[in-house]
Amino acid sequence: MRVAINGIGVAGPTLAYWLREWGHEPVLFEKAPALRRGGYLIDFWGLGYEIAERMGLLPSLRDRSYEMERLKMVDGRGREEVAVDLGPMREVLDGRFISLARSDLAASLFGACRGIPARFGVGVTGIEQDDDGIVATLSDGGEERFDLVIGADGLHSKVRELAFGPEGRYERSLECSVAAFRIPGYPCRDELTYVSHTVPGRQVARVSLRGGETLVLLVCRSELLGGIPAPERQKEALRRAFGEMRWEVPDILDGMEKVDELYFDSVSQIHLPRWSSGRVGLLGDAAACPSLLAGEGAGVAMTEAYVLAGELRRSRGDFTRAFADYESRLRSFVIAKQKAALRLRSFFAPRTSLALRMRNAAVGALTVPLVGKWLVARSLRDDLDLPRYAVPGIEPEVA
Repeated sequence: MRVAINGIGVAGPTLAYWLREWGHEPVLFEKAPALRRGGYLIDFWGLGYEIAERMGLLPSLRDRSYEMERLKMVDGRGREEVAVDLGPMREVLDGRFISLARSDLAASLFGACRGIPARFGVGVTGIEQDDDGIVATLSDGGEERFDLVIGADGLHSKVRELAFGPEGRYERSLECSVAAFRIPGYPCRDELTYVSHTVPGRQVARVSLRGGETLVLLVCRSELLGGIPAPERQKEALRRAFGEMRWEVPDILDGMEKVDELYFDSVSQIHLPRWSSGRVGLLGDAAACPSLLAGEGAGVAMTEAYVLAGELRRSRGDFTRAFADYESRLRSFVIAKQKAALRLRSFFAPRTSLALRMRNAAVGALTVPLVGKWLVARSLRDDLDLPRYAVPGIEPEVA
């Protein structure tokens, strides 16, 4: 089958790789003119890690990654409140845990798609289905016929809007906003350490990167911003929301003023009644965004892409059956990730001083050896076995 995939992030290239591997003809579209660079750091483990291993990408990903050693929380004077050794987390996962820029993961996945048609600066803007296929209208004015169109175009998916209607019907706000940016030459560095300072409703965190850069992540309750600001007012709104904080926050906000690339968005989830409509399917954040706070969005997106490609293989191109089996296999797993994100909201932006103290106590429990390992194992476990797909009647399938 010829399959249009809208979005060259994490989910899109993963799907394209496995579709080609299993005999289909994917075509990638991306409205941006090139792969996105920079961005925030993600933790990468579990099912996504296993899929990357099956794709032969682990050596390149580990070369680009960081093996973080500590999580440190400080007060307004920079004094350590809680510190956690991340070594036991890596031990629980047998070393299969790394941190890397989301853009570096996306670049590695796209690199595995060498030879697959990829059109940058062009996105799907319209779809029209019939019994024989689907016609995609493109942003460059062209039209092309495909067997399927897949939306892998993120939280604000255009394909989802075309197939299911306006985003507002399915978006559930977590009442937080997030910003991320990189400051070159920031003088305060704690190598291989996540450092954060939290007050009720707000958190500022930094991570030292290679090349003298520092990644900064700002999370706050949305009411502190007075609504979602226009792009040209985002820095002003962030300074207003975080300006009264102490620690290094004044210097970090000064550094923010000098950067050109600022990631800013509301923290939301997507809840759809189904993930497909006719010949249109959805993946990753377009289908069921768990939110940035969930901590495993990239791995979930890769899992969805792998399973959808596998179900198309197993169904021998019966897309109706494949879409149904893909969703049946993954929906409860993804819903669990979304629920976990709701709980983690109070880690990033506890609403009250009491909630902040309770959070610090919970993090402190991770320093107790047996308790810490049990909590880590429980929180990082994926309750899903990744299948190895095959064609029925021809190859044996391994669950």
